[in-house]
Amino acid sequence: MSVLMAPVKDGKIVETDSQNSLKKAKSSDNNGMDKDAFLQLLVAQMQYQDPLEPTSNTEYISQYAQFSQVEQMQNMASTSELARATSLVGKEVYIKTTDSKGDPKLLYGKVDYVVFENNKAYLAIDESLYALEDLDTVVDLDYKNAFDKAYDFTVALNKLPVVGGIDLSYAEDIDKLEKIYNEMTDYEKSFLTDENVNKLKKYIEKLKEVREAAGIKPDGDGSEEKPDTEGSEGTEGAEGV
Repeated sequence: MSVLMAPVKDGKIVETDSQNSLKKAKSSDNNGMDKDAFLQLLVAQMQYQDPLEPTSNTEYISQYAQFSQVEQMQNMASTSELARATSLVGKEVYIKTTDSKGDPKLLYGKVDYVVFENNKAYLAIDESLYALEDLDTVVDLDYKNAFDKAYDFTVALNKLPVVGGIDLSYAEDIDKLEKIYNEMTDYEKSFLTDENVNKLKKYIEKLKEVREAAGIKPDGDGSEEKPDTEGSEGTEGAEGV
């Protein structure tokens, strides 16, 4: 795996989230004792053994058995890692990465495919690879959509002034929030706090009072219909004539 392009900032190459993840995965590989290193140690032991007190065949057989066990365990771990990574294809996930300052952050995306190289699995998200070990959370799409919808709803609700400060200039915002809430499923509504639901009801009641005080009646589609004062005056003028 090689990266052909990298962003440049202030004349310096900035590592991407993917590059940070791959570097960390490679570093963890170098720190581990794999079967090749085990075999090299065994060969070195045979080569530099004391000729006056050579290692017995029994010890060699025992060490070879240990080597076989290590190899089998690594093969099982690789198979398990590949199976785990493959099961994530098509899933929405959060990946642990770091920003340019080295501070931890989470990257969200969908796993498009899996790359398996040197007994390690890498998740491909938006054509960038991330080590499986950097996986933080697997998210159900319905859950995320409901969470995001409730979050946006709460943010918009908190932008409104106190209930007593509501006037007709906030009518469109309140009507929009009421429409969003009414169109939410029960599952989506479960992400809202009772406090915010009650707050919305107070805004709706207050807006209704403001409209009644202004003589405004809502029409069928929720838009405001102003009283036809001009028509009334015209009728009175006609009667006078």
